[in-house]
Amino acid sequence: MGIIETKKLTKYYGKARGIVSVDLDIQEGEIFGFIGPNGAGKSTTIRLLLSLIKPTSGSSTIFGLDCQKDYRKIHEEIGYLPSEVFYYDNMKVKDLLAYSASFYRKDCRAKIIELAKRMDLDLNKKIDDLSYGNKKKVGIVQGLLHSPKLIILDEPTGGLDPLMQQTFFDILKEEKERGATVLFSSHILSEVQKLCDRVAIIKEGKIIRIDTMSSLKENLYLKVMMETPQILPESFRNSNMNNYKVVDGQVSFLYNGNVNELLHQLSQLNLTRISMSEPDLEEIFMHYYEKE
Repeated sequence: MGIIETKKLTKYYGKARGIVSVDLDIQEGEIFGFIGPNGAGKSTTIRLLLSLIKPTSGSSTIFGLDCQKDYRKIHEEIGYLPSEVFYYDNMKVKDLLAYSASFYRKDCRAKIIELAKRMDLDLNKKIDDLSYGNKKKVGIVQGLLHSPKLIILDEPTGGLDPLMQQTFFDILKEEKERGATVLFSSHILSEVQKLCDRVAIIKEGKIIRIDTMSSLKENLYLKVMMETPQILPESFRNSNMNNYKVVDGQVSFLYNGNVNELLHQLSQLNLTRISMSEPDLEEIFMHYYEKE
């Protein structure tokens, strides 16, 4: 079942581009990564899904309901964490979360206590006394306290230390096991690599690829780094070599082709060092940006 579906979703701010013809189909129970640099259109897409802004053209649905017409019903089953969180500073954390829970027709007290404990969040502190990281924890608890069917996260880990990030990722995986769907928007590619089932890459408001994480990594490339005292002939480089660089005798490239052919080619060279490894998602991402 498609939890989120968009068709040619487009938003312009006057003449300025927001997003252009974005097509997404996010399935129930998956953690879906949405990656691109700041300004690529990630937050605009999320705001359209939440009916915080209106599209220029195209359509979007959540749970099969129209995002613009049925937003009140949709919001009952969504947990949302924006990239920046703002609260009433004089409220205590527990009062803010109790107020948030009052919007849902369920008892959220046990879930609040559980999440606060795992996130090491002091419920008795005033919002004004919290660090940026602790305010982000409040946003995480607020977004998850009602056990939503869909969790939408926009750059969610800012301010969290590495250990707390891992705790947060563990919580998201548990929410997935419960049956929740997660839309995880980020420009930090290592996060997406650890967590997501599928990923959409967005550039300048347009989706340039949607694929599974395993396919992105498997079908892509070997990362080759080598050192040689000789000057390589022009004939060495071929169309299977991408991001090809030579600096002070060090040669690096991403290879997409027959490995045996590459090994035969390398055996003809005078090499002092060589390594081959799987590229990380950042290198894959930059390849697609350069390619496009």
